[in-house]
Amino acid sequence: MAQISKPAVRVDVRNIGGIDEASVTLPDGVSILTGRNATNRTSFLQALMAGLGSRQSSLKGDAEEGEVTLELGDETYTRTLQRRGDSVAFGGDPYLDDPELADLFAFLLEDNEARRAVARGDDLREIIMRPIDTDAIDAEIRECKRERDELESEIETLDSLERDLPDLEADRREKLEELEEAQEELESVREELDELDAGVEESRTRKEEMEEAFQRVRDARSALDDLEFDLETERSTLAELKAEREELQETVEEAEEPDENADRLAGRIDELRRRKRSLDDEVNELGSVIGFNEDMVSGSGIDIDEGTPGDDPTDALTAGDQTVCWTCGSEVETDQIEATLDRLRELRSDKLDERNEIRAEIQELTDKQSSIKQARREIERAEERLDAVGTEIESTESRIADLEDRIESKEAEIEELEEEAESIDVDGYDEALELHREANGIELRIERLEDEIDEIDDEIDEREAAIERREDLQAEREELADRLTELRTRVDRIEEDAVEEFNDHMETVLDILEYDNLDRIWIERRETEVREGRRKVTRTRFDLHIIRSSPDGTAYEDTVDHLSESEREVTGLVFALAGYLVHDVYETVPFVLLDSLEAIDSDRIARVVDYFRTHADYLVAALLPEDAAALPEEYAYVEQID
Repeated sequence: MAQISKPAVRVDVRNIGGIDEASVTLPDGVSILTGRNATNRTSFLQALMAGLGSRQSSLKGDAEEGEVTLELGDETYTRTLQRRGDSVAFGGDPYLDDPELADLFAFLLEDNEARRAVARGDDLREIIMRPIDTDAIDAEIRECKRERDELESEIETLDSLERDLPDLEADRREKLEELEEAQEELESVREELDELDAGVEESRTRKEEMEEAFQRVRDARSALDDLEFDLETERSTLAELKAEREELQETVEEAEEPDENADRLAGRIDELRRRKRSLDDEVNELGSVIGFNEDMVSGSGIDIDEGTPGDDPTDALTAGDQTVCWTCGSEVETDQIEATLDRLRELRSDKLDERNEIRAEIQELTDKQSSIKQARREIERAEERLDAVGTEIESTESRIADLEDRIESKEAEIEELEEEAESIDVDGYDEALELHREANGIELRIERLEDEIDEIDDEIDEREAAIERREDLQAEREELADRLTELRTRVDRIEEDAVEEFNDHMETVLDILEYDNLDRIWIERRETEVREGRRKVTRTRFDLHIIRSSPDGTAYEDTVDHLSESEREVTGLVFALAGYLVHDVYETVPFVLLDSLEAIDSDRIARVVDYFRTHADYLVAALLPEDAAALPEEYAYVEQID
């Protein structure tokens, strides 16, 4: 299947590294910058990095400002550099807003941190995991837990509603039976009244007067029943409010004020974060200083400066066991510089340890701050609710007193109405009065039963409607559970993928490069206990293992320190490529830049380039002429940077 070609890239450079001015056009695929040392190949790669967004570039020594313009298809990107005292300010609109991924895994110059980490035998996990924002993952985990707990509480409430449904149904059936019995009883009483009325001879006016008197008694009793029901409801509400008040009072009284002030913790956290940012800068600066000095000691970093083609800058700096200090110009012992480098490496290691301790302390204090704020919010909510409950209790007690007065008044009214009804002189009055009273009581009971049945029906309907939502809530809970699992295992998966990718690529590359006695290089991911601040935590680390074979075919394990320079460089390059693939860097930047491959023989360089070119749209490598000669002619070759 034919690949879709990518547009050529035009790079215009001014005052970067050792370059005065240069314009280079790079087609897609592989571009080889071929030439001797001090021909600005590395300077051009640094300029290309700057245009793509990196800050790991330098101004020309005698320039106050420089710039890079990058034309990629229809888009144009710019990068400006301005000298400000001892530092350089970067501006413009480069290809990348955040170059960290590319600096680690795409811009593979000699001082690339991933390559150097392998060469030094560092724990490789820190390099691979640095781009992963684990703090954001932890925050998302906490939010998912909160949402899950709320869903589980709601589902539990719905489960409780469903468990109560059979009781409600049974209660409804019981009420319906009572209603049917009451209706039959009322029908019987009415029949008796009809028979009594048929046998009583009296005037129509007298009869209507008696009926009206009975109706007034019935209406008054109905109103009294409503008042008594309201009074019972208010008393129940009052009891619940008083119980809630007692619980809230216990909560407020038992709540302990936090030992530390949240605002004071916030100040301490800000202070630690400032210190961490300072350490980040120091670690990065030390890394650059160490990488630069390592390059200078080995003599491979000289080509970034201006020089006369054909001169050997290394000879100008090194002679026997002494070298010319590139900072002060005096002759010093090489061992002295190596000792200084060791101290710088040790200092950087100490700074990394301190940064890890500060990161752990920040997390610990942040958690404590959240707990304090949460506890304070709960106390404040309890106090606010306590005030509200007190007000509700006063209002309820006032309503109860009013209802009691109204009930007392209504009872007196009923007594007067009954006396009024009893004063009516009608034959058969006593029996009729008793029957009317009985009918009145039955009618009130029927009304109450009908109201209760309606309430039960409404409650059943509401519960059934709520229960129908449970499946949706359960589905949401399952999604959250899956999300939590995914978040909790994301870091583990990234680590596992990184290790697997590296091991797969290393195996492939070793097969391609055909080292005689180097059987296998692989990373082991293992857990180790480390101290962070005042506590011990379990962390994973990536350890590099090497398997060699002796002339008699016996396999044995070796260390990175015993790898040849060529083997170490290839291992570093493949490790960086694994990071490029694990973090999908090709989705962020379509470039891979290669430099300082002199330790690898030309045939193997050709194989490495061929392997790398399948993973990026643009691969740009700086090679010596004799190394470039081993590469295919179809690659693009740039022999002069101008």
